[in-house]
Amino acid sequence: MSDLDDLYQEIILDHNKSPRNRRKLEQADHTAEGYNPLCGDHVNVFINVENGVVKEVTFEGSGCAISTASASLMTEELKGKTLDEAKVLFKRFHGMITGEDRESSEEAGLGKLEVFSGVCRYPARVKCATLAWHTVRAALDSGGESVTTE
Repeated sequence: MSDLDDLYQEIILDHNKSPRNRRKLEQADHTAEGYNPLCGDHVNVFINVENGVVKEVTFEGSGCAISTASASLMTEELKGKTLDEAKVLFKRFHGMITGEDRESSEEAGLGKLEVFSGVCRYPARVKCATLAWHTVRAALDSGGESVTTE
């Protein structure tokens, strides 16, 4: 395993063991629930948006290390982004994870989110890594719909 792979593994394990922003946001103006019936991952996201900017984003739920770490890192990356920036970040992250748009995701400067770049080699894990992201998108687009990875 390379030093970069070791670092990526450390970041994922850290965010799984000590997830950031894992709590219910009582005054959320956008919420959604996501579920992956294949493996049982479940997430609720809570978002506050002010003047078109994500002021706060949190999550609750249970899932594997990839799912939990992805939700944790997602909350850190989305805070302070405009809604348009959040949608672009979703598209770039999704492209990286699925392997569909690797070039633009590399140019995108995904920062810590790059720790998930190897997930595209494991198709069953893609849904784990993207569950929270699809749930946030549903919360911002429709406000309250449940989403599933199936």
